Amino acid sequence: MSPEQDKPFLDERSSMVEQQLHCRGIHDERVLAAMNKVPRHQFVSQYNWPEAYADHPIAIAEQQTTSQPYIIASMLQAAEIQPTDRVLEIGAGSGYQTAVLAELANHVVAIERYTTLTEEARRVLDQLGYTNVTLVTGDGTLGMREYAPYDAIIVSAAAPHVPPALIEQLAIGGRLVIPVGNAQQQMLEVVRKQRDGITVDGLEGCRFVPLIGQQGFAA
Repeated sequence: MSPEQDKPFLDERSSMVEQQLHCRGIHDERVLAAMNKVPRHQFVSQYNWPEAYADHPIAIAEQQTTSQPYIIASMLQAAEIQPTDRVLEIGAGSGYQTAVLAELANHVVAIERYTTLTEEARRVLDQLGYTNVTLVTGDGTLGMREYAPYDAIIVSAAAPHVPPALIEQLAIGGRLVIPVGNAQQQMLEVVRKQRDGITVDGLEGCRFVPLIGQQGFAA
């Protein structure tokens, strides 16, 4: 896409960041800048480009969705991601949030359950030049021990409880942001791991697709 063709999307991104994020309490400047840079429309079907920056989730393949921009920003702000961090993302989906994470962190390990989504996300991430992402297909509830520990873990699907494998792979001082609840309604929880144990804080209500796997919901 040429710069001239992309110009309307630049304006829409700027509006999204100001109206949907900043005006609703997203104050982390790095999160705002990352979401103002990543072209969300590139991660959805061209059919959905007119609503690429709208204030709602967008359907993608395999009956999945790419989350509402505000929810993504809220989760990333809560995760307090630093430029030196190694981050684990569970549920890469379209790869949009993966790209935003790649702007914020040193390295992102992203796990996606569906091969078709993994392949398409990889194609777009490569096209956009993101080289600090390891993207794999697998059971996200088990994490990825090969690259652990992680300074932050973002889970983009709803779990009935926090998977023990993810707590185990979280670094001391690390933050895990995850929607926990039943299949209809969840609460975004922020789990912090310290040497003497973990703390859990509720962030806000939400609704995500279910996290399927050994330590999540059954298929």
